Amino acid sequence: MSTRSRCDRGGATVLVVAMAGVLLFVMTGLAAAGGLVVAQRRAQAAADLAALAAAGRPEESCAAALSVAVASGARLDGCVAKGRQVRVVLSVAGPAVPWREVRVTAEARAAPS
Repeated sequence: MSTRSRCDRGGATVLVVAMAGVLLFVMTGLAAAGGLVVAQRRAQAAADLAALAAAGRPEESCAAALSVAVASGARLDGCVAKGRQVRVVLSVAGPAVPWREVRVTAEARAAPS
């Protein structure tokens, strides 16, 4: 005869299902955080390139920044040319979440040497 009572049967199954749910939740959070990091790196690279392109063409700096931003898959949110220095702000789409649009923003400055 077994020393376990009949009400203990299936207890391990419930524990395994609960732990699988927790693991799924943690993995979803890690994937979202990884997506944000990748989007931030893309945004910063595009901002750096756009600022360099703008600084290289002072007569049409913001048009050059816009061209590079569009080619990089980014949206130019701001461009200020003050003297020979250019400051650009742009954003890229972040990881897809069903409840809102996520955009990651980056800023860069450049001036000809």
